[in-house]
Amino acid sequence: MIALVIAAAVGSALVSGIFYAFSTFIMGALGRLRPSAGIAAMQSINVVVLNPLFFLAFFGTGIVAIALVVVSGFALGAILGGALYVLGCIGVTIAGNVPLNERLAKVDAEDPESEALWSHYLSRWTFWNSVRTAASLAAAVVYLVV
Repeated sequence: MIALVIAAAVGSALVSGIFYAFSTFIMGALGRLRPSAGIAAMQSINVVVLNPLFFLAFFGTGIVAIALVVVSGFALGAILGGALYVLGCIGVTIAGNVPLNERLAKVDAEDPESEALWSHYLSRWTFWNSVRTAASLAAAVVYLVV
């Protein structure tokens, strides 16, 4: 069980770090670009991120979190850490960030009308990203403390 706790804590912290980078400087840097360049860059990021190593960290941590809940006999710390990660990170990604990514994917970066979508995207995506950053970091802390 200790191996599961360590894996859940490390995975949660790793994913939180990825998201932290986006909320604290990557999205700001993309926002400083011409809208067409920012859109094109984010569209590329959203394609490249769909890879086995990211999925291993992102979804693998969710699987470990669920396994830890079961193996621990539904211990409160495992439930809290698992809920923070699965709902606050994976759930928020699916409900908040992915729909925004899907809308952005359909936009022609060179179309001047895409600027309004980009402005909305930057603020909303970063908000939801910050939520999942905090949730996955909180999960890591719970796993280490409880």
